[in-house]
Amino acid sequence: HGKENVDSRHNRGRGGETTRFHTVNVAQPVRFSRKCPTGWHHYEGTASCYRVYLNGENYWDAVQTCQRVNGSLATFTADQELRFILAQEWDLEEKPFVRKDQRRFWVGYQYVITNRNHSLEGHWEVAYKGSSEVFLPPDPIFGTAMSENENVLCAQLQCFHFPTLRHHGLHSWYAENCYEKSSFLCKRSQTCVDIKDNIVDEGYYFTPKGNDPCLSCTCHNGEPEMCVAALCERPQGCQQYRKDPKECCKFTCLDP
Repeated sequence: HGKENVDSRHNRGRGGETTRFHTVNVAQPVRFSRKCPTGWHHYEGTASCYRVYLNGENYWDAVQTCQRVNGSLATFTADQELRFILAQEWDLEEKPFVRKDQRRFWVGYQYVITNRNHSLEGHWEVAYKGSSEVFLPPDPIFGTAMSENENVLCAQLQCFHFPTLRHHGLHSWYAENCYEKSSFLCKRSQTCVDIKDNIVDEGYYFTPKGNDPCLSCTCHNGEPEMCVAALCERPQGCQQYRKDPKECCKFTCLDP
């Protein structure tokens, strides 16, 4: 922003007349803090948002909860994405179905059992075929609540609460009875989020979440594009004032 403490500047023009220059705010480059609604974690590598839900639900209910927020149970495309997930602090509360030192949550894989002889044999599949280029987990640890009649088990990713373990990327994969209750991890595409934390649909105008309420942009692939900035003059007759952080060209005068 420009020098807002200067009311005007005077210069002598030709013929001795006074030329008056008003100082206005000058547009600055903006770095948007955007792309995910409040409570979601953004990962640039996949242009995705992630959120752990703490309400214990079975696998099928968790699937529906993720779908209601335009997402799905998380699958992973690369080790880097998984390491990002493991490094996050998910603000997980203590729940009856969660051990104090470790956390498990449903993710978007299922283990299909093909042989029940001396050891369980099978393979991982992506639960929803819309996911492309995902990696499959290694051989799982089998959960304690398994039924002999179940031929499909559901994936739980275990991460650890302690920071040293978390940042070393230690984790385990469990194949668990799908009707057990657990926290779960949803994943959705990044999105446009306006300055009041509302999600904006593709192609609509909005003011991006950030520190400039005078921007108007178009939402395109989760990014604000073709932005136009309004420039505001300082309020007249007011020496000290405060800008409204959410409303363009709205000021509060602080003079006595």
